[in-house]
Amino acid sequence: MPRAKKYWAEALASPAREFPLTGLEILHGKIPEQLDGGSLYRNGPGRLQRGEFKVGHWFDGDGAILAVHFAKGAAKATYRYVQTKGYLAESQADRYLYPNYGMKLTGALWRNWGKDVKNSANTSVMALPDRLLALWEAGNPYALDLENLQTKDTDQLNGTLKNKQPYSAHPKVDFSSGEIYNFGLVYGIRSTLNLYRSNNLGQIIKESQISLMGNPPLIHDFVLAGPYIVFFIPPVAIELWPVLLGVTTFSDSMRWQPEQGTQILIVERETLNLVAKGVTEPFFQWHFSNGYLTDAGHLVIEMVRYEDFKTNEYLQQVPTGLTSILAKSSLSRLILNPANAKVLAIEELLERQCDFPIVPAQQVGKRWQHTYLSLQRNDEQAAEEILNTIGRFEQDTGELSVADLGEDAYASEAIHIEPNYLLTVVYKGETNSSEVQIFNSNGLEHGPVCRLALPQVIPPSFHGCWRSRTA
Repeated sequence: MPRAKKYWAEALASPAREFPLTGLEILHGKIPEQLDGGSLYRNGPGRLQRGEFKVGHWFDGDGAILAVHFAKGAAKATYRYVQTKGYLAESQADRYLYPNYGMKLTGALWRNWGKDVKNSANTSVMALPDRLLALWEAGNPYALDLENLQTKDTDQLNGTLKNKQPYSAHPKVDFSSGEIYNFGLVYGIRSTLNLYRSNNLGQIIKESQISLMGNPPLIHDFVLAGPYIVFFIPPVAIELWPVLLGVTTFSDSMRWQPEQGTQILIVERETLNLVAKGVTEPFFQWHFSNGYLTDAGHLVIEMVRYEDFKTNEYLQQVPTGLTSILAKSSLSRLILNPANAKVLAIEELLERQCDFPIVPAQQVGKRWQHTYLSLQRNDEQAAEEILNTIGRFEQDTGELSVADLGEDAYASEAIHIEPNYLLTVVYKGETNSSEVQIFNSNGLEHGPVCRLALPQVIPPSFHGCWRSRTA
């Protein structure tokens, strides 16, 4: 049964408040000199209601971005909504005007036919040399100023991305070459998976398409693994016509069909050609940690795996503050044969509620030592709590280190900075305040080495990135 609202619900109860570039007070410790000249960016839903109207799903909230800039032992930050066309129109009308992931419009169907879904720009960010991109699942990115987060406009990647063409929120960057890999899913009677390879400026230099049979799928993330790109397509079928007719929402149109199994697509990274397809047991995943090719020629893929699709309903409950659905997850490793996409083994590495796994940027697509991820302090409250702390999983030994933030404190996804620092934004429910906390990744259990006070509450967010002084 649902329990009383938790502290984290207070961070989502009212629209988040913007603030201009502001110096941050150091509450504890000092800022490591390795962060000097770098910037932390985070993106997530900042506004979940307008007047008496509330969004239908956490994914519907308007994107708001936090930027934290470090220089000479000090830090300054700003927090601003992405000024999307939909956000501006709804701000003027003071009501919701567009359908979205968990929202459909009221009124006669013929009045709403053909109305665009609002680009919420609320999922992730990617820092390019001259601009920051606010990323969303189903449309163009929005470009913002790297320093003050002023919104410029939708971004077509130097003219290489068509207007409104989907560009996913989970690009992968090859650290050595700077090349960026991403995808976009175009829904239709026969859906198309667009694959992109871009240079370090974001400009697409190669593109290919894979036609997908059957009902439109749900693809949120993918993995870069040595010379391959790998997609796992969970058995979630989207009934598209009721969505197009405005009868139901995109979220409510999804059906879990475990008998279909999870599809696997293996793509050659250089050519973007499909080289193998396969099917394995049914499961769902939002996010991958990483992947690599072994000396024996096998692909090792790590992800946070869910038993089914209850996670979607659980995330829909989050803005209410009353979560009651257990969407069980675990950190898992799969071993594949890249020649035929056959799964050779599935191993559960960590039987604990978790998600948002990341590895150091220098190790993307390569063998790695540590996975950093979000966890729950007390797994017995898995159905009643959102993820509230961060941890480090040791690949060779299976050892897990966890940061104890204390009761009623909630950490966002951890961002790794070389050589051994983790940055996270923590909401402290007891004081209704937010902090930037910096940890030494080799001693999470010892607490943060530095804490910085933010001038306003930052609601729980989805994804972020780090831009170093050499970027």
